[in-house]
Amino acid sequence: MGMASEFREFIARGNVIDLAVGVIIGAAFNDIVKSLVDQVVMPPVGLLTGGVDFSRLEWVLRPENPATEAVEKVAIQYGAFINTLIQFLIVAMVVFLLVRGINRLRRQQAAAPEAVPAAPTPTETLLAEIRDELRARPKD
Repeated sequence: MGMASEFREFIARGNVIDLAVGVIIGAAFNDIVKSLVDQVVMPPVGLLTGGVDFSRLEWVLRPENPATEAVEKVAIQYGAFINTLIQFLIVAMVVFLLVRGINRLRRQQAAAPEAVPAAPTPTETLLAEIRDELRARPKD
């Protein structure tokens, strides 16, 4: 089997395509969550904390020297970490709610009674009687 045909077989599998769709949707969802945190959640939080912009909070270990052109500033940007932590919590909550909903649907399907086959129609009943009589006949 050539490498091209093996690759084609690998790509054609449903799991690979499902994974690709999941990654693409996850990346788009990441952008939505980032926008939600940066533009919806953090402004009111910043207002409640006295107008603090969390994305710019940092602890400067070594300040930048204005006399040089090179960027020398060394800082721990804990505000960006807080934003990322909030984004993670939102994503984790959405994934939790999604899994919870799927599990609830699975439990409902498992608890549903098995489908009872429909009663035979009069034609089926008649055909079954004819079959039984033909079987009961002695063979010549």
